[in-house]
Amino acid sequence: MGVINFIIENILTQASITIALIAMLGLILQKKSMGQVLSGSLKTLLGFQVLSAGSSIIVGSLQYFGEIFTEGFGMQGIIPSIEAINGQAMNQLGLGRDIALTFLGIFIFNILIARFTKWKYIFLTGQAILWMATMTTVLGYFVGLRGITLILTGSLVGAIFAVAMPAIAQPIIRKITGTDDIALGHFCTIGYMFEAGVAYIFGERGENKKSIEDIKLPKAFDFLQDTYLSVMVVMVPLYIITAIFAGPEVGGHGDQNYLMFAFLQAIQFVVGVYVLMAGVRLLLGEIVPAFRGIAMKIVPNAIPALDCPVFFPYSPNAVILGFITTTIGTVIAMFLLPTFGLAMILPGMLTNFFAGGTAGIFGNAVGGRRGAIIGGIAHGFFITLLPALLVTIFNSMGFINATATDVDTVVAALLYAWILSPILKAF
Repeated sequence: MGVINFIIENILTQASITIALIAMLGLILQKKSMGQVLSGSLKTLLGFQVLSAGSSIIVGSLQYFGEIFTEGFGMQGIIPSIEAINGQAMNQLGLGRDIALTFLGIFIFNILIARFTKWKYIFLTGQAILWMATMTTVLGYFVGLRGITLILTGSLVGAIFAVAMPAIAQPIIRKITGTDDIALGHFCTIGYMFEAGVAYIFGERGENKKSIEDIKLPKAFDFLQDTYLSVMVVMVPLYIITAIFAGPEVGGHGDQNYLMFAFLQAIQFVVGVYVLMAGVRLLLGEIVPAFRGIAMKIVPNAIPALDCPVFFPYSPNAVILGFITTTIGTVIAMFLLPTFGLAMILPGMLTNFFAGGTAGIFGNAVGGRRGAIIGGIAHGFFITLLPALLVTIFNSMGFINATATDVDTVVAALLYAWILSPILKAF
């Protein structure tokens, strides 16, 4: 068990090391020279670390924005956090070993499903798999499963999601990237497909479809065609206006003027986007060729399912539009859902950016600008509704005022609570 815990905690949950080792295996299977194996593996590791560094910069900036947003507009409610559920499950319920083994089981079942079925997707976002393992283990425990049955059930359910979600999203990913070389490995995919469906119904089609990436600006605003400058023009006013509402007590930092601090945090956000996209370019340059070795030997025609920031460079304007419209939708849901007796769920800025941005790419690809706008607001409402439904279930389990964000893991939890639990009680 100690060896398994070491592998999970130090390798499998470290996405950069996992992907670098997979790249190394792929290059070895292609019988590349030692120099090529080392070069490809290290560049893959470096690319993912650069991507992670960009994500960390964005996370730090968005945490500040979330604080001034909550305080500035006087909001009180539940902040979704799968991390808190994971900690409580391991420390208070003693489910750490079961979560770890379920995590490993999801990887194994994923490879088996990809090897012996027509769905060839290998899910490589380790952190997302950890949250899925947490959710299936916790819900399985509370519906009465124990021991090996708990672990195998959670592993199989998680692996099915790990293969099914990339498969469901792939037709749109193919439209976005123009290739089947990579897939989307992020457990917010049901939300992305929800936005795509809304965008298809209410968006533009055929010759009328206008992508947000093709927006025409007056000559004086040509500089906004630069991705990073256009992000800056949106984010700087958003941060400064929110800081004004929050006031100097909340929005400030030491002796520095609070509006200047908000301005610099907005710039820091743009820096994070720049670093993230540089990492994506470096990662994709190595992982796709290396993965062909695995495809040829272990899982024929295997497709790597990668985390959502990998797709941001394909439609950067849609990412920002998705972030803004998803935030609008989450704010609407925050006020509306309590009128129906559901919990007030506060907008999570990290989810709104990463999941909302990816959903924006889907909405724009399917329904153009109008689809991305309408679909984005609907997406924000949807990803707030599902966590609100989960609050009641968690309250009954002793997780007071707790819920999760990634909608695929929430759906897995609802499947356990609404379908598996009644079946077990019947028998």
